Amino acid sequence: MTQSQNNEKQRPNIIYILADDMGYGDVSSLNPDSKIHTTHLDQMAEEGMRFTDGHSSSAVCTPSRYSILTGRYNWRSQLKSGVMNGYSRPLIEEGRMTTASLLKQAGYRTACIGKWHLGLEWVQKSEDPTDVDFTRPITNGPTSHGFDYYYGISASLDMAPYVYIENDQVTALPDRITVGDDEMGFWRKGPTGEDFHHEEVLPKCTEKVLELIESSRNEPFFIYFPLPAPHTPILPTSEFLGKSGTNLYGDFVLMCDDVVGQIVGKLEECGLSDNTIVIFTSDNGCSPKANYEELAQLGHNPSYVFRGQKADIYEGGHRVPLLVKWPQGIKAGSVSDEPVCLVDLMATVAELVGVTLPDEAGEDSVSNLPVWQGLEATVPLREAIVHHSINGSFSIRKGNWKLELCPGSGGWSSPRPGQEPEGAPPIQLYDLTRDIGERENVQERYPEVVEELTQLLRAYVRNGRSTPGTHQSNAGGVKWEQELAWMNEAES
Repeated sequence: MTQSQNNEKQRPNIIYILADDMGYGDVSSLNPDSKIHTTHLDQMAEEGMRFTDGHSSSAVCTPSRYSILTGRYNWRSQLKSGVMNGYSRPLIEEGRMTTASLLKQAGYRTACIGKWHLGLEWVQKSEDPTDVDFTRPITNGPTSHGFDYYYGISASLDMAPYVYIENDQVTALPDRITVGDDEMGFWRKGPTGEDFHHEEVLPKCTEKVLELIESSRNEPFFIYFPLPAPHTPILPTSEFLGKSGTNLYGDFVLMCDDVVGQIVGKLEECGLSDNTIVIFTSDNGCSPKANYEELAQLGHNPSYVFRGQKADIYEGGHRVPLLVKWPQGIKAGSVSDEPVCLVDLMATVAELVGVTLPDEAGEDSVSNLPVWQGLEATVPLREAIVHHSINGSFSIRKGNWKLELCPGSGGWSSPRPGQEPEGAPPIQLYDLTRDIGERENVQERYPEVVEELTQLLRAYVRNGRSTPGTHQSNAGGVKWEQELAWMNEAES
C-alpha cells in the first residue's frame, strides 16, 4: 500500500443505514417499555451514541431522503407535498452536490444499496409515465449523483415497477404482473421482474452490502443503505415469524435489527469495526400499517410518548431513532439530548473529511461532529429545525418551543386535514419541555413566541438557507416568493 493509500485509509468508513417507517419507540434502547427487543441496535447504542432528540426533515420518505443526501430542506425542492412513485422523474437538481459526490471527491468509494425513491429517468415508450422500455438504460439516478455503484429498487417496495436496478440497468425484464392484497403484505399491482420476489428484497440488498464491505477493505468507503423495511409490504421471513411476541410488524422490525447485526459482524470480521462510522436511523415515524391498535393491546407504542405517526407534523411523524457507532471517535454508551436533524449528514461528513462546503451546497446542514466527539457547547448546534408533513404543513422548533402552522396533524392521525374541530386555531404552539405529548396548545398565551418563530421561518424561506452564507439557491426553478406564498397558504 502506498503512503497516499495509507493516508486515505485512515479516514473512517461510513455506513448509513436508513430504515423505512420505523418508529422511535421500536428501538428498545430508546423505549424502556418497548415490547420489541432490538438486541443488535441496543448493542450499537451501548457501543456508541444514542440521540433522544433526532429528527427527519419530513414526516414522509421521498422528502426526507432528499434532505439527507443534499443537506437542504426538502420543501426547497420541486416537491411541495406527498411523495414520488416508482416512475417519477428525478427530484435532485442537476449539478447539486450530494453527500455521496462530496465523499467521492474526497477519495471515498461510494455505493447506494436499496430503496432510492428520488426519481429516475426511465425511457418512456408513450406519454404514459408507466409505459417504459425496461431494456434501455436509466439515467439521472444514483450514479449521476455521486454513487460509484447502485443496486436496488426505484421506490418503496409497494410501488411498481418491481425490478432490481444495478447501476443504470434493470437486472431482469418483467415477466408477470403481481399484486399484494393483504393488509400488511400490501403492494400495488404492477410489472414484476423475472428475478424479483418481494420477500427477498431485504436479504438480497443486505448481501450486496456485505459483499461491498468485503471488497472495500483497502480504501475508504461510504455505503448508503436505505432499507425497504419495515415499510409495507410487511414480509418477515420464516426465521422471524413470531419472534417479536407482537405482530408481523414487530417481527419485521427484528429482521431489520438482524440486518444491523450482520453488518456490524461483517465489519468486525474484516477488521474494519474500529474505524467505521455506522449510523442507524429512520426516514420518518412508524406507519399506521403497523396496526397501532393491535400493538397497543400488547403494550407497545411505536411512537413511544410522542403524539402522531408517519405523515404527521406532530413529533411521532418526524422524531426518529438515531444511533451512531464509531469506536475510534465516539465514547461508548454516550447519550445526546441535542436537537439534530438528518439534513445534518452533509455538513457532518464535510467536517469529518476536512472539506469546506461550497456556499451553494448543504444550505440547511449543520455539523454534528462536535456532539459525536463529546465537546461541551455553550449554545445549541442548531438555531432551529424546520419540519414538514405529508400535506405540506410546516413546523419550526427552537429550544423547547415548537410552532405548527396547521390546525391539526397535517397528516394521517386525528385531526386530519379538513377534519379539525370547528373553531380550531389555525396554528399550534407547544412547550415540549412541559408537554412532550403536544396536547396543550398555548399559542394564545405566548403571542411573542409565535411571532418570533414565524419570522424566523420566513427568514429561512426568504434567505434560501438556514445556515450562514450568502448564496440564495433557487435551483429547480422555485423562487423564495413562491415558497413563502405556499407557506402562507399552509398558515392560513
